[in-house]
Amino acid sequence: MQRKNPAVRELNRVSTALKELAGAFQGLGSVLVATVSSNGTSRTGTRQRAKPRLTAAWRRALKLQGAYMGTIRGLKPRQRSQVKQIRAAKGVRAAIAAARRMAN
Repeated sequence: MQRKNPAVRELNRVSTALKELAGAFQGLGSVLVATVSSNGTSRTGTRQRAKPRLTAAWRRALKLQGAYMGTIRGLKPRQRSQVKQIRAAKGVRAAIAAARRMAN
C-alpha cells in the first residue's frame, strides 16, 4: 500500500473545504436575491406601500396645480405676488390666465 504525501493530503482537505464553502455561498446568494427588491431596498420586515388610486377630481386638481406652477415659474417676483393675489381672490383658473398674459 502506497502512502500519500502529507502535502497532497492537506491540499485535498483544503480543496474539499473550499467546495463546501462555495456551496454555502451559493445558497446564501439565492436567499439574498429573494429578499432584496429590484431597487436595492430590503423587503424583510417592511410592507410595500400601495399606489394610491387617483380619482378623476384628484387628477384634475393635480393637473391644474401643475399648470399653475408651470406658469408661475417663469415670472418675476413682483408678477408672482400679483398672481398669488389673483389666486386668493378669484381662484386658480383666473391666476393661470393672468400668469399666461404676464408671461407674454
